[in-house]
Amino acid sequence: MSIAVAGLDGLARCPWGLSAPDYIAYHDTEWGRPVRDDQGLYERLCLEAFQSGLSWLTILRKREGFRAAFAGFDPVRVAAFGPDDEARLMADAGIVRNRAKISAAVANARAALEVPGGLAAFVWRYADPDAPAPESTADVPATTPASTALAKDLKRHGFRFVGPTTAYALMQACGLVDDHLTGCHRRGAYAGL
Repeated sequence: MSIAVAGLDGLARCPWGLSAPDYIAYHDTEWGRPVRDDQGLYERLCLEAFQSGLSWLTILRKREGFRAAFAGFDPVRVAAFGPDDEARLMADAGIVRNRAKISAAVANARAALEVPGGLAAFVWRYADPDAPAPESTADVPATTPASTALAKDLKRHGFRFVGPTTAYALMQACGLVDDHLTGCHRRGAYAGL
């Protein structure tokens, strides 16, 4: 059981947020901060799908490569990608080269453009601002009924690589739930945003 831990700067953080400098920056400035625009949510959805089976640190360190390869995660531009683009992406060492995940990113861009009301509004219907504050990492679930419902709804709209665990990671990353641990200096920091 891990609780919030003080870093060298004296600020308490979720323990994972202290394991590498990349994690400290991500934890302190982005993870859990509400993302309410379609392009931002599409980017996070893609990155969470690419992370499946890998370390999140790998994805963070390749993030700029992903942004360059996927046209800044502009869903309109990615939706227009064809076989030549997918072949180009498979040869790009700056990203995770997984054919199924690359294909899913393109398909998900197309699906995102078809979601009534936009991707952000669609995803934010599953927000859980009243989720209990986790005291320790043992209190943080891998999935919830809301993430299971979100994953099912995304799949119904043609999205791929969006199981309940990926959907919950998206919810955490984009502020739909606040899973910063009690005692973490970021807990509640984004309330009302």
